[in-house]
Amino acid sequence: MNNPDPAAPVVACFGEILWDCLPRGIFLGGAPMNVAYHLARLGLAPRMISAVGRDFLGEEALRRLAAWDFDLSFIARRGDPTGTVRATLDGDGAARYTFDEAPAWDHIPVSLPLLHRTPPPAALVFGTLALRGSDNRETLETLLVAWPDAPRIVDLNLRPPFDGAEAVDLALARASLLKLNEAELATLLGAGHETTDEIAGATRRLAELHRIRRICVTAGPRGAGLLWDGAWHWADARPVIVQDTVGAGDAFLAALLAGLFFRRQTPPHALAQACRLGEFVASRDGAMPFYTCDGDAVVPQPTTRPDDDRPQVLKAGATNGGGGQSRILMPDGRRVKAGEATLPKDA
Repeated sequence: MNNPDPAAPVVACFGEILWDCLPRGIFLGGAPMNVAYHLARLGLAPRMISAVGRDFLGEEALRRLAAWDFDLSFIARRGDPTGTVRATLDGDGAARYTFDEAPAWDHIPVSLPLLHRTPPPAALVFGTLALRGSDNRETLETLLVAWPDAPRIVDLNLRPPFDGAEAVDLALARASLLKLNEAELATLLGAGHETTDEIAGATRRLAELHRIRRICVTAGPRGAGLLWDGAWHWADARPVIVQDTVGAGDAFLAALLAGLFFRRQTPPHALAQACRLGEFVASRDGAMPFYTCDGDAVVPQPTTRPDDDRPQVLKAGATNGGGGQSRILMPDGRRVKAGEATLPKDA
């Protein structure tokens, strides 16, 4: 992601920057942050709009983003702590989340002079989690007024108990493209859906109810569907060995957005490409594995070289001197036991 193309389309990503505390280590994350990371990997220019604390975790987050050549001008530093979330994984690698209270990203400010002198983005991505508080809902409305022509890409991202009607209604009312999973679809409509045909029918009902022309529904190991201007498309998933599902949906959304809005891919092709990237991320630790892509095709090429600022898990016996235990390779070269990882000092 170094030396980004100055002509690359800018995509603004509004919402939380936080640290995912997983059994295997601590990983930078947050749904819009994950989307931004993968947009950058795909050749676009993300602009994060968020807030971090004036603490070590906040400084480390900003250091990593700077190393990735991210625009930091819309990331505020506050007296509140940088956000963290504890993720527990079930036997299939699916995650459940426990969020901290009163993090910095609950109060994301925006500088009006900076907003008015900054060219509008080509698209705006946001989710419902960051809209749980009134401050962020007001900030989002300010962005929407300032950038009326930017397509609004909404990741529903329901996380009880932070799934109140005010956040959900605002997101649904503003969406140009809505992405949600099949459980969230069932929640909104009050009924489950067993078959892909039932998912298609439910998606059409949701589109009519909220007047949204473009909706994507992910269905885990079955695949994903896309309602695009009245036409329904489906892509089957391919089997992978799941490491954890953290960030897989965010990677999926980044690839879908890149394909549909900037690479002029057909909806079926963009949907299939999004599935491939989501599967790749699910097969790796954390939401931001290192990879490269060739051309317009989303064919992730993993590497054993650690990214400049990402801890990576090394499985037992894999260049860690053996010993039968997983090690986390930290950016400063240290290898520590998975349960004993601490973030490296600022470089």
